[in-house]
Amino acid sequence: MIPPVAIEIAVLVLGLVVLMFETFAQQLDKRVVGLVTIVGLIAIFAATFFLAPPPAAMTGPLWNFYAADTIGLVFKRFMIITTIFVLLMMADYAPSVRALVGGATSESGLGEFFTLPIFTCAGLMYLVSAIDLVMIFVSLELVTISFYVLISLTRRNPITLEAGVKYLVLSAMSTGFIVYGITWIFGVTGQTNLQRIATALAASSADQSAALFGVLLVIVGLGFKIAAVPFQIWVPDVYQGAPTPVTAFLSVGSKAAGFVVLLRILQPFLVLPNIGRLLIFIALLTLIYGNLAALPQTNFKRLLGYSSIAHAGYLLVGVACFDGPAVTFYLFAYLLMTLLSFAVLVIVAQQTGERIEDFDGLAERSPFLAFAMLMAMASLAGVPLTAGFFGKFLIFMAAIAQRQTALIVAGAIGVACGFYYYLKIVRAMYWQPAANAERIPVSGLSRLAMTILIIGIVWLGVYPSTVLNALKSKDRPVMLSAGEQTLNR
Repeated sequence: MIPPVAIEIAVLVLGLVVLMFETFAQQLDKRVVGLVTIVGLIAIFAATFFLAPPPAAMTGPLWNFYAADTIGLVFKRFMIITTIFVLLMMADYAPSVRALVGGATSESGLGEFFTLPIFTCAGLMYLVSAIDLVMIFVSLELVTISFYVLISLTRRNPITLEAGVKYLVLSAMSTGFIVYGITWIFGVTGQTNLQRIATALAASSADQSAALFGVLLVIVGLGFKIAAVPFQIWVPDVYQGAPTPVTAFLSVGSKAAGFVVLLRILQPFLVLPNIGRLLIFIALLTLIYGNLAALPQTNFKRLLGYSSIAHAGYLLVGVACFDGPAVTFYLFAYLLMTLLSFAVLVIVAQQTGERIEDFDGLAERSPFLAFAMLMAMASLAGVPLTAGFFGKFLIFMAAIAQRQTALIVAGAIGVACGFYYYLKIVRAMYWQPAANAERIPVSGLSRLAMTILIIGIVWLGVYPSTVLNALKSKDRPVMLSAGEQTLNR
């Protein structure tokens, strides 16, 4: 049996080995590095099913920072799966990297392009298991620095450089909010461990006003990470300027880790006044802004950027209603449908472009890619029998259970808007004539990856219990009470 802490260590060791290998293999096609990394991550993913149970009495320095619980394990697998599919996209995107990086050889930049996602994955895995504010901060910085390099990698593209600078500056500002908030929380409680903070806040002597100010600062910092309004200003430009596989990684992996951290951090502070009202207000703003701003978009990556804000709004509805299972299921559905849409975009954009009109007549040029995008858009919009539909269903059920009428109305308006701007892509693919009749080739590996994502979308739409049952455990520190009825159905 493998100790739980060995999984992140294995990912870090894999990253170091691959980095050393690609450094000295000068003449090697660096896409081989990506394939080796994928094989290594698949082996690590398989190893997660053979973990030893955590010790009954989790005492000692390690367990003050690290939680070997069910939700952490579920999201470690989530991060590994996300990284594998992103690396597959990167293999398709390699020609664009060769053209836009520049360097002594045609392979310059590709090694780092395939290696950095491993360290990002390790940071995300540490982040979802962290139960100490210091550990959360360190993990977040590992993820942020890795993403900054990945976003700015294609340095010959001025849009990419602009995206990298915006991400760097605003991430640094959000980090400042988080650190300042941690300082206030430590000043009030004398603790950074979340469980001990809960105990300290339960004492009548705790200064709740100062603790509330501290957690508000932390929520502001995390709001930048999850693209919640009004902290979303970086999203459209960074999503458009970053290399497309990096945008997919940023959209799925970073958002999922951010919401897991948000759920963990909120748990000790639920005793404070007005936390719920604040979350409801942010969820309303995020839902309305994200959906309305996506309506006029003509660039597909910008549309997905605003769409990501809208989906953060749906997830915040689940958080505001304290329904962990609904949030978790929605994140898994979002993983499948977002990665599928970006996987198609990577291939189409290299031949035509990233605008919506570049998808005109895609059904004639590549029926498989058009069908894959159709499934992604249908799930993102919430068409029945897709993972996206059941994810939205759980979110609305949570809002109904808490009698949050404003959230239900805003969510319904958002769904209506989503059908309009997602089906614009379907209209372009199936009803508009193709400006270019040249067929778009799809590699066998990419076809296999997209097929798996399509099956996953349908499977979770028909059998949602696949994810919900995996969350049933005695240790559910972020499975909050309002979600229990949904989970037990």
